Amino acid sequence: MASSPFDWIDEQANLRARAGLVRTLRPRPADAGGLLDLASNDYLGLARHPEITEGAAAAARRWGGGATGSRLVTGSTELHAELERELAEFCGFESALVLSSGYAANLAAVTALAPHGSLIVSDAGNHASLIDGCRLARGTTQVVPHADTEAVRKTLDAHAGSAIVVSDTVFSVDGDAASLTELSSVCAEFGAGLVVDDAHGLGVLGDGGRGAPQAAGLAGTAHTVATVTLSKSFGSQGGAVLGPAKVIDHLVNAARTFIFDTGLAPAAVGAALAALRLLRGEPERAARAREVAAELHERLTAEGLSAVRPDAAVVSVRAPSPEAAVRWAADCRGAGLAVGCFRPPSVPDGISRLRLTARADLTGTQIADAVRVISRTAPR
Repeated sequence: MASSPFDWIDEQANLRARAGLVRTLRPRPADAGGLLDLASNDYLGLARHPEITEGAAAAARRWGGGATGSRLVTGSTELHAELERELAEFCGFESALVLSSGYAANLAAVTALAPHGSLIVSDAGNHASLIDGCRLARGTTQVVPHADTEAVRKTLDAHAGSAIVVSDTVFSVDGDAASLTELSSVCAEFGAGLVVDDAHGLGVLGDGGRGAPQAAGLAGTAHTVATVTLSKSFGSQGGAVLGPAKVIDHLVNAARTFIFDTGLAPAAVGAALAALRLLRGEPERAARAREVAAELHERLTAEGLSAVRPDAAVVSVRAPSPEAAVRWAADCRGAGLAVGCFRPPSVPDGISRLRLTARADLTGTQIADAVRVISRTAPR
């Protein structure tokens, strides 16, 4: 009998199993199964907020279940334009463009702003979506060591043409923040653009959650472009690119993940718009998320665990191995606590860890309970 063209998958599956890297889907019930959730990216606790869910429902009732086409055909509604105007104003940028996901936004920004002959300088700790954008772009990519501004300077100095520097604002694995002020200074020195992914900064950093670029004084500058996701702090779905109007106009005409993708569903747009307006009225939510992260870090390290000091709302706790991380996360779940489990290849440094989300709506009792479970189940 002829072999299957996919027999090689069996070998890959065996390799993953031996390395303790098998991933599985775990559908959750609507009520979260009674688990205390420190695994999601719902930083402000808005995904189930009645104003956000009503925003989604009202938009679906008015505009329908789907966008019905790409943004350039029938997929742009007045609601999309409203969100873009308010998001740009909130974050301090001239213009914004909403896409179907944060992943699509990163692909759009990097590929459209790095044509043939250009240079992309990318931090080694960047998110997979930025990495894929670099791979798809026609420009040449040079990866530099994580958080090494001097390496960025040397790389730009060796290139004569146009260039962009690409970086997360808050890195999703350890929760450490990029030095945006230093990166901006280097970009200005060499006339390079700065493209930053603020997925983990929007809603947490900046004045009332306006994001890391606003906090660093870079929002609205001619050389800065930011991407955001609507699926974390805003409790919805989708993504956006923020920047000078001419950059956004260029993306409308050149970014394939915008041109050829169906527009973001109206319900997601309505939910994101409701979340943005709620955050404007309750800016203290951003500070509370940072306070919860700091308290989690303080309590975990007091228990003798190796936790990275958070710059935003991500708290990373090191594990001795991929297998130990998986067991640790499973034991936490068995004790009523959902935590993230990051292992290779999701972690660029090869170090496995638990990844905790600090949510603005967590109580002091919930924080103490979470730390107690994590400490009690830690690998010995």
